[in-house]
Amino acid sequence: MCFFMVFIELDNFLLTVMAYDWYVAICNPLHYTAIMNSQLCGLLVQVSWILSLLHAFLERLMVLRLSFCTNLEISHFFCELNQVVQLACSDTFLNDMVMYIASMLLAGGPIAGILYSYSKIMSSIHKISSTQGKYKALSTCTSHLSMVSLFYCTGLGVYLSSGVTHSSHSSATASVMYTVVTPMLNPFIYSLRNKDVKRALRRFFGGQL
Repeated sequence: MCFFMVFIELDNFLLTVMAYDWYVAICNPLHYTAIMNSQLCGLLVQVSWILSLLHAFLERLMVLRLSFCTNLEISHFFCELNQVVQLACSDTFLNDMVMYIASMLLAGGPIAGILYSYSKIMSSIHKISSTQGKYKALSTCTSHLSMVSLFYCTGLGVYLSSGVTHSSHSSATASVMYTVVTPMLNPFIYSLRNKDVKRALRRFFGGQL
């Protein structure tokens, strides 16, 4: 559970960092290399790792204090935090409070940052006079925006619906989307935008034919 939470939170923070990267690239293209230098990029990655590890270990310690009945199984493909806490025999009020506060801070903060970045991006794109320029600027953001939508819609859907419904099948399906599908698609989507990768794929498939 701790392992999954670390990498889910890391994906969450890195999506926010990438939104900031697009914001600087589109809104301040002349200062991009000066702003997004190696020191800042390294710092952003380090902060993402530290926050992810701290949150995962906090939730782990909160779960360890609970008492569980014997012979209980979760109809899930991994020990998802909500599902585990719901099976506890002891009082889970403190766990629920920590979980909801952490979700608001660690999900609400990145979402606010992403929305702010894209509001500035859209404002800058609106000022571009040529249609081709607008299309080129928008096309650079579509891959990231699709990943953001898939990750947050499914992830928030699992946690917000947990208080309304207890359908483990739908929760497991949605969890697969933001824990497996989104991270798996990231390298494919972003690498396919690279001209060298496209050229290598054409050569490879051309040679196979």
